[in-house]
Amino acid sequence: MKRLVSIGVRYRAAYPGRVQFQQLQYFVAVAETRHFTRAAERVHVAQPSLSQQIRALERELGADLFLRARGNITLTDAGEALLPLARRILADTETARYEVQELVQLRSGRVRLGATPSLCTGLLPDVLRAFHDRYPGIRLLIEEGGSHDLVRQLARGALDLALVVLPLPTPSPALTTVELLREDLVVVSSPEAPKPGDGRRTVGIADLEGERLVMFRHGYDLRELTVAACRAEGFEPDFAVEGGEMDAVLGFVRAGLGVAVVPRMVAARSGRGLRVTPLTRPGLHRTIALAHRSDVAPPRAARELQRMLLEH
Repeated sequence: MKRLVSIGVRYRAAYPGRVQFQQLQYFVAVAETRHFTRAAERVHVAQPSLSQQIRALERELGADLFLRARGNITLTDAGEALLPLARRILADTETARYEVQELVQLRSGRVRLGATPSLCTGLLPDVLRAFHDRYPGIRLLIEEGGSHDLVRQLARGALDLALVVLPLPTPSPALTTVELLREDLVVVSSPEAPKPGDGRRTVGIADLEGERLVMFRHGYDLRELTVAACRAEGFEPDFAVEGGEMDAVLGFVRAGLGVAVVPRMVAARSGRGLRVTPLTRPGLHRTIALAHRSDVAPPRAARELQRMLLEH
């Protein structure tokens, strides 16, 4: 019989049903002090109230927890079985409270951020450094990809935020986008190569006719933008090499294989070994936006990174 009571108490304590956290606190206090009055003082409650809650706990569990002899409080078998479980529940609750407070105060957690390769090179390093300096306990998980791929990952919940180029290839009402900036594009070339546009201070898109271009891979936002601008001027661009990501394109330009159209921030950060020539007005621009799912608010850490990106 005692064995059955013990098993029942263990089961109900692990899955407490209507058992209240406060009741377990009171029970542990009485078990450790072996005195109802001192237990009430420890948990800062009136002794009659504590006794009432202990009785309610015993009714819920279907077993007496204490043997109450005058001046002598001892645990029953059921009380002995419940005590380690109650202590563990209280300890786990305290740990959970601490971890939640850590997260709320941004001392721990993670942010899953997607960005195009050009933004990883140009915009993100300074912002992520500032965020990491302020919140060193937050892990930053960066996914590099094209806007189309990032939108799909946002939709399936694999990312908290994504830096994308507008307009999106497949607009979705399930995503919320906030414009961050409108960035100029520039022409980069090797300092040893002849200057594009006959050496003028600025170069027009039409001046790229006859130039060998180093071109990004298919599906890359900058490829689509550059090719469309050339065709609007009435010519097909001539590719010296194509298919690379940002770092590869800049390396090919440094090697003198041709010229490329890249974002101004990328050129400014990666300018060593490159000649940078602005485009003649109106030039070319791209709009950068921060996107997240509309149906789910980003986590607190992601919202803080969003705030810092908007400020930057």
